[in-house]
Amino acid sequence: MDAVPDMPLLDGLGDDPISVIIAVVALVLLAPFVILVLVAGAEFLLLLLVLPFAILGRALFGRHWTVEVRRGWRPWWEGRAGDWQASASRIHDVAAAIRRGELPERTLGLEEGVER
Repeated sequence: MDAVPDMPLLDGLGDDPISVIIAVVALVLLAPFVILVLVAGAEFLLLLLVLPFAILGRALFGRHWTVEVRRGWRPWWEGRAGDWQASASRIHDVAAAIRRGELPERTLGLEEGVER
């Protein structure tokens, strides 16, 4: 047992009142961040667990997909595309039309004729 050298671990931490005050202040300041990281990490892991099933269910059960066109960050147009293959085809068709200069009529981001 004597072959392992003595390591200074945390033997002297908290021996005096100043160290205790520093430790309590650090705990109070850092605890919300630690809790936030733990909660965010758990939520991210839950999302990673559920996401494959959500995508698989949407693809298998034929939920309709929506294709959306944006100009910068503003939504411009959207249309229903059908299943997975139909949405891929619709994306290519709309992209080709935009490349030709045929922008779809605006259906999103309008407020009673006032453009945002």
